[in-house]
Amino acid sequence: MAPRKKISEPKPKKNRANAYIAGAGTVVEQPVTDTLKTNFMPYAMSVIVSRAIPEIDGFKPSHRKLLYTMYNMGLLNGNTIKSANIVGRTMQLNPHGDAAIYDTMVRLSEGNGALLHPFVRSKGSFGKSYSRDMQCAAARYTEAKLAPIAAELFSDIDKDTVDFVDNYDATMKEPVLFPVTFPTILVNTNLGIAAGMASSICSFNLKEVCETTIEYIKDNDINIADTLIAPDFSIGGELLYNRDEIAKLYETGRGSFQIRRVYSDDKSNNCIDITEIPPTATVEQIIERVVELAKLKKVTEINDIRDETDLDGLKITIDLKRGADPELLMKKLFKLTPLQDSFSCNFNILIAGSPRVMGVREIISEWVAFREECIRRRVYFRLDKDKKKLHLLKGMEKILLDIDKAIKIVRETAEEKEVVPNLMIGFGIDEEQAEYVAEIKLRHLNKEYILKRLEDIEGLQNEIEELEATLSSKSKIKRIIINELNEVIKKYGAERKTKIISYEEDANDGYIEPVDDSPVTLFFTKDGYFKKITPQSLRMSGEQKLKEGDEITQIIESSNDKELLFFTDKAQVYKSRVSDFSDGKASVLGDFVAGKLEYEQGESSVYMVETKDYSGFMLFIFENGRISKVPLSSYATKTNRKKLISAYSNKHILHTVFCFSEDCDILLTSTNGRRLLVNTAFIPLKPTRDNAGIAVMTQKKGQRLYTAEVYEKGTLEDEHRLRTKNLPAAGSLKQTGKAEQTKLDI
Repeated sequence: MAPRKKISEPKPKKNRANAYIAGAGTVVEQPVTDTLKTNFMPYAMSVIVSRAIPEIDGFKPSHRKLLYTMYNMGLLNGNTIKSANIVGRTMQLNPHGDAAIYDTMVRLSEGNGALLHPFVRSKGSFGKSYSRDMQCAAARYTEAKLAPIAAELFSDIDKDTVDFVDNYDATMKEPVLFPVTFPTILVNTNLGIAAGMASSICSFNLKEVCETTIEYIKDNDINIADTLIAPDFSIGGELLYNRDEIAKLYETGRGSFQIRRVYSDDKSNNCIDITEIPPTATVEQIIERVVELAKLKKVTEINDIRDETDLDGLKITIDLKRGADPELLMKKLFKLTPLQDSFSCNFNILIAGSPRVMGVREIISEWVAFREECIRRRVYFRLDKDKKKLHLLKGMEKILLDIDKAIKIVRETAEEKEVVPNLMIGFGIDEEQAEYVAEIKLRHLNKEYILKRLEDIEGLQNEIEELEATLSSKSKIKRIIINELNEVIKKYGAERKTKIISYEEDANDGYIEPVDDSPVTLFFTKDGYFKKITPQSLRMSGEQKLKEGDEITQIIESSNDKELLFFTDKAQVYKSRVSDFSDGKASVLGDFVAGKLEYEQGESSVYMVETKDYSGFMLFIFENGRISKVPLSSYATKTNRKKLISAYSNKHILHTVFCFSEDCDILLTSTNGRRLLVNTAFIPLKPTRDNAGIAVMTQKKGQRLYTAEVYEKGTLEDEHRLRTKNLPAAGSLKQTGKAEQTKLDI
């Protein structure tokens, strides 16, 4: 850290009254860490905890304030009312302005279509989630009320199922969470960007979510994917099902999947009608991209494209030129436009006020625990209420057995305030019971009323026993949750809107975008920067620009039509093409591969391979002296997959990676000074990518492989001493003038 400069004390400045102001103009030094703690951290925590990240009930504070206001206004029943009225009332809980509140209502509405199960029933123009230009009408024109499914959000909210807190000015109470009867957190899409973190939760089919939760309650070790097939979106579309990616998403809460449009071929009019698009795209975005491609002559089969969306729903029409192949055109558009796009997930949820990224199993587990607490609090509320009522009826029972005595006490009491104490003394009851008895009307002092009250006592005693048994039995509470979930399925369950297509059978893999095969030189650095430079640019270039401390590790003469494989330190490989990178210059740093190919957090590149036909083999050399030999063809896929897991064995620490087209000699040097010369032909080729290989150079305790390099024949005089007939081998020590045994100073 640079030393601080001494700042001189300025002279005090005068104010308008010519009086000196003490300390005016003085520069006060403050460490930047203190500034972050006192200024930025409170803001960041407020955004994370109180604004952008949803909680286990599936809502952000803005959603909750709006829906609770509508519930208090009685909008579960009756007709719709003006949205402006709802927005105004919501400002009693949400002080962030009417525009923000109305935007929240729009997203929650049926008319907007953003949610799989909207909680607001709308009337009027609420815009469309799939259109950038189709905006909602002003709040004074539209109307809204709560949708029927919203009743599941407020189930028994008045029975102490959740905590309530003061609103911002302490004039009202609002719930901290909703006692939702099903896992809403997984049923509707929820996106949020906080300070330093974000949340992106895709939606799942309500029926599948409830069934999965029921199976999880019965058996915590179930396979989630058996019942929760894949995400489901309100706009429909087709999801390309990749089992590995979905499994990773379910397990870690992070991942992505491909989703694409749904279209029909209108042969009579020689056009294509697109009726469903990915949730990440808009109609205008797609049309603009297609027009741009047509201008660049990358798409030549289209005469016209227009938006024909109407009251029947979304529709993009593409007029084709005579003789154009619709299937081939759509395959091309999948590659070049947002008609096929990735949905990235980050299941970041607030649990007890702290953000946590969780997989689906953990989310369901947290929701079940939350719902169990809601049920327990509801049962306890009813139990407490029944006990109080039973207590009052017990007092009534004593008096009703001798009504004449009670009447006599009341009649002979001189003052009204003495009635309750005299009843307490006369029948041995407490004040609460006496107050209750004293309020009985004269018309109720009959035999029928007395018998009914006595029957109520017996019924309350039985109900109290059942409630106490429920509180003491976790299985009974789970049975209540299961019954409620089955009711939700019965009322609101619906078939999937998003169709599932096998990733391996994806039809669009038949199209390969034509790429020129012009020569280029590839540069790859230690820190993971990539440059593609044309021969003409290279001839005119000076020194290669690099980050401080970085260095070029690979220089490859290649062509623009080759494929690239980037191996990382997390045993994964990311696939790309040379043509995916723009032409660079020596004077720029180049593309940071980890960012461009969306590496996982903390992941970095270790080796780059360029190929066209996947011939040759990979050689993975580990620090313990083991070597794995894998054919490069093991990394070829029929589908256009961008990432492969288990690219090599992660059981041992990786030292060096090579890619060879034919067998050659490798010189291995250990930290104990021993060297071994081995030909790769002696290492068996194994098609399994993550095989652990074979032991080649044995290492003593505390020793490891120091260097591994390609050996050129005739470089060393004692070459014959470094070879061995059998593997593994310890290698030979380097000979000096007196055949000294030396060790490397590591």
